[in-house]
Amino acid sequence: MSNVLQKYLPEHAVQSCFELIKANHVHLKIVNERVTRHGDYRKDAQGYHLITVNANLNKYRFLMTLIHEIAHLVAFEKYGRYIKPHGNEWKLTFQKLMVPFIRPEIFPNQLLPLLARHFRNPKASSDTDATLSLALKQFDAEENDKNYIFELPYGSHFRIHNGRIFKKIALRVKRYECVELSTGRIFLFQPNAEVELLPS
Repeated sequence: MSNVLQKYLPEHAVQSCFELIKANHVHLKIVNERVTRHGDYRKDAQGYHLITVNANLNKYRFLMTLIHEIAHLVAFEKYGRYIKPHGNEWKLTFQKLMVPFIRPEIFPNQLLPLLARHFRNPKASSDTDATLSLALKQFDAEENDKNYIFELPYGSHFRIHNGRIFKKIALRVKRYECVELSTGRIFLFQPNAEVELLPS
C-alpha cells in the first residue's frame, strides 16, 4: 500500500498516511474522477471502512482529501453516527489529523499560510475556499481549457460539466449570480467554479 501511496502523495506524507490507514482499518480505493466530489467515506454492511479518492488529484489535494475522509471515519467512531457530517466534531478531528502535515517538508511554502488560515475553521470542501483552491490548482498535472467564473465578463454565457448553460449577471457577496438560460432560474456559483466559456 505504501508503494501505491508514493504515486499520489507528497513524499514526506506517505508513511504517516500509511499509519493512519492501517490504524483505522481503512479500505482505500483510488478511483476515476467524479465531477461532484474529490473523495468519500462510508461504512459498508460488513462494517468495513471504505474510502475513495479521485486518482486525478494533485498530491497536495489528494493528501487533504484523504485526511478529510479519514476524519469522517474517526469522528463517527469517536462521537457516534448521529453527528453532522461536517459539524464541529468533524472539524476538530480534521484539524487534529491535518495539522501534523502542514509543514514545509510536505507542502510548498506558498500554500502554508493559506492552509493555516483554512484549518482554523475547515469547510466541508476546500473548493469553497476560493483562495486555497486556486493556489492548489497550480499544481495540477494537466492544464485544461476551462475558465473560472470570476474571470468571465458579466453577460457572458458558459456551460457547466453537465451541459447546462448559464449567463453571468452579478456578484452577490462572495458568489456569482447566474441565470440558467433554459429555465430562467437563478443560481449562485463559487468564484473558482470551472466552466466552459461559450462564444458570444
